[in-house]
Amino acid sequence: MDHFPAQGQVDHQEGISEMLNQSNRARAAGHKVERARCWWSAIMMGVVLALAGCSSLGPSRPPEIKPVEREAAASEQGWWYARFVMNWPDDTDPSWYMDLLLAHRVVSPVLAHYRSDIRFWRFHRRAIRDQAGHQFSFIFYASPATAAQIYDALEADEYLRELRSSGQIQQVTYDDPSKITRPNIEDASDPSWALPIKKSWPHFILGVSQMWLDLIADYAGQVSNGKTPTKRDEVQTLYKKVDDRIKEAWQEQGRHAFLHHLNAIFEYEPLAVYEKRMMRF
Repeated sequence: MDHFPAQGQVDHQEGISEMLNQSNRARAAGHKVERARCWWSAIMMGVVLALAGCSSLGPSRPPEIKPVEREAAASEQGWWYARFVMNWPDDTDPSWYMDLLLAHRVVSPVLAHYRSDIRFWRFHRRAIRDQAGHQFSFIFYASPATAAQIYDALEADEYLRELRSSGQIQQVTYDDPSKITRPNIEDASDPSWALPIKKSWPHFILGVSQMWLDLIADYAGQVSNGKTPTKRDEVQTLYKKVDDRIKEAWQEQGRHAFLHHLNAIFEYEPLAVYEKRMMRF
């Protein structure tokens, strides 16, 4: 015998169900409103932070303009020279390739090791029939302690010892690291230049020296096919070929790659050269 709920019971159950559904719908709507509030709060917070950031930064200030002054003596750093004097017999051309050999094979490893302790560095090359003769110099700005370590590392180089023993390098001289004689940045620049040029020129010549060293390394890798020679004659033959490659690159591309772009930095203004005539590059 089937039992059916009375009509009152059915109406009561449907009422309860409807109340539950309304409650669920209200709860869901409340969740949506709460999520909307959260998103709105996040957006407003971002706007407030952005505005606060802009107001706190304020307009950028131009750099202070003031005359260039001689830099105060840096008591803990100075300029140091390592000079290598090559044998240069009469009636012969300078052995320019020896500069490349010294820069790449002797100085470069030491420079790489102490690079973080060196503020400025550069190479200097000269060959004139005078008391100094053919001389290659490694010049750097660092502390006396770093200078002493660099000098010791150069002295310990076996290939440099071999070149000195063979007479190809007649003399190697170093500054006395116990006293700083060139404490200012401008102290290693030409004394006849204007002070602003003397103070900024170390940045320029550092880049030039680094590029020249990179050219030596790149062409040495090409010429040797990645094989490092060990015998002294083979080593010198390698750097003779590298020297030829770099001189060829300078003659063919130097005007545009170096002189033209340098002239462009200075608005293509002409300048006086040794011939005392005006030129553009």
